[in-house]
Amino acid sequence: MKMMKRIACLLLAVATLLPAQTRFVHAAGKDLVTPDGHQLLLRGTSLGNWLEPEGYMFGFKGGPQSPREIEELFNELAGPETAADFWRSYRDAYVTEDDIRFLRDTGANSIRVTLHYEFFTPGNDEGFALLDRVVGWAAKYHLYVILDMHCAPGGQTGTNIDDSWSYPWLYESPEAQNQLISIWTRIAEHYRNNPTVLGYDLLNEPIPHFPELKKYNAALEPLYRRVTTAIRQVDRNHVIILGGAQWDTNFDVFGPPFDSNAMYTFHKYWMPPNREAIQKYLDFRDRYKVPIWLGESGENNDGWVRDFRTVLEKEQISWTFWPYKKMAAGSAFVSWQKPANWDEIVAFAKTSGLSGDAEKQIAARPSQDHIKAAMHDLLENVRLEHCRINSGYIEALGLKTPEK
Repeated sequence: MKMMKRIACLLLAVATLLPAQTRFVHAAGKDLVTPDGHQLLLRGTSLGNWLEPEGYMFGFKGGPQSPREIEELFNELAGPETAADFWRSYRDAYVTEDDIRFLRDTGANSIRVTLHYEFFTPGNDEGFALLDRVVGWAAKYHLYVILDMHCAPGGQTGTNIDDSWSYPWLYESPEAQNQLISIWTRIAEHYRNNPTVLGYDLLNEPIPHFPELKKYNAALEPLYRRVTTAIRQVDRNHVIILGGAQWDTNFDVFGPPFDSNAMYTFHKYWMPPNREAIQKYLDFRDRYKVPIWLGESGENNDGWVRDFRTVLEKEQISWTFWPYKKMAAGSAFVSWQKPANWDEIVAFAKTSGLSGDAEKQIAARPSQDHIKAAMHDLLENVRLEHCRINSGYIEALGLKTPEK
C-alpha cells in the first residue's frame, strides 16, 4: 500500500511538470510546436507604450521617462482627474481591434503584450478588461499572445523601463517577490484554459549590466523557479518564458532547464546583424534542447532589421521586433504624428517639477488651451486610422504592407 501511494505521488508530481498539450502550443525539444505537432516560428511585434508608457516614445528627451514620471507630468499639466480620464482614453485608443487586424494582415502571427503589474493587483479590473479584449481579437485573427511582465513589483531593473524607484528592489524585497508570484498566479488562473495565450514572459530584461547590480544574477533563476512553481499549481498548459540577466542577454545565469514546457528569451540591439551575435544562444539551445526566442530587437534602420531577421530565420529562431507603434519614427510598424503644441509640452517636461519651484513652474507652463489641444490631438493621432504605415520596416521583416 505504501508503495502504491508513493507511485501515485510520483505520477502526480511528474504530471504537474508536463503541459496539457492537446490544445496549446508547447515546447518540444528545440522547437515550439502547435497542438497538431507542427513547428511554430513566431513572427511578431510588441505592444509597447500601451500599458507602460515610455518617455522616449513621446519625445521626452531630458524629461520624464518612466510611466510614473509621465503620469506625474500629466497630473501637473491637466490635474489628476482629467489626467486619469486621459490615460483611460489613451489605453482604449492605442490598441483597438483595427490594430490587431492590421497586424494579422501583415502576416505576423504573434504579439507580445507588455504589462505593468499595477493593472493586475486585486481590486484593479482594468488590466484584465483591456487584456481580454486583445486576447479576444487575437483569437479572432489567429494571432498568438505572449504576456510579458515589463514592470514588476519593486522593479527588476531599477531603471525607467520597469517604473521602479531607481533600484531593483525586487531582489531585496520578499514582499515584492510574493506580490510578483501572486500576480502571475492571478494571470495564469485567468488564462489557463485559453489557447490563444502562448506563454508567460516572467520578467522583462532583468538586472542591468551595471557592475553594482550583477550581484543579483545568482538570485534570478531561484526567483524564476518560485514563480514557475506557483504558476504550475494552477496552469500546466502555457509556456514559461525565461529571460537572461543583463537586459535578457546573459544565459550564464541558467542551469539545466527546470520545467519541461519552457522557452528562453534573449534581446539584442545595436550589434552587427550576424550569426556570431547570437552564437551563444544557439549553443544554449543545442546544449539543453530547448526553444529560444528573440523577444526584442529593432530600433534601427530597415537594412539592419532585414539582415538580422534573415539571420534569425536561417537559424529557425522565433522573433518579436520592438515596437508596433511609435511617435514620428520609421522604426516601427506604424507611427503617430506629433500632436499640436507638443514642443511646448516637451520643453515644459524638462523642467524640474519640484514643489519648491512652483512659481517658476507656473510661469513656464504652456497655456491650458494648448495643453488641452495637445492631449486631444494625441488621443486622435495614436489611432491606427491616423497613423503612418512604415512599409520599409514591415517589408524588412519579411511581412507585407496591408491597407489600414
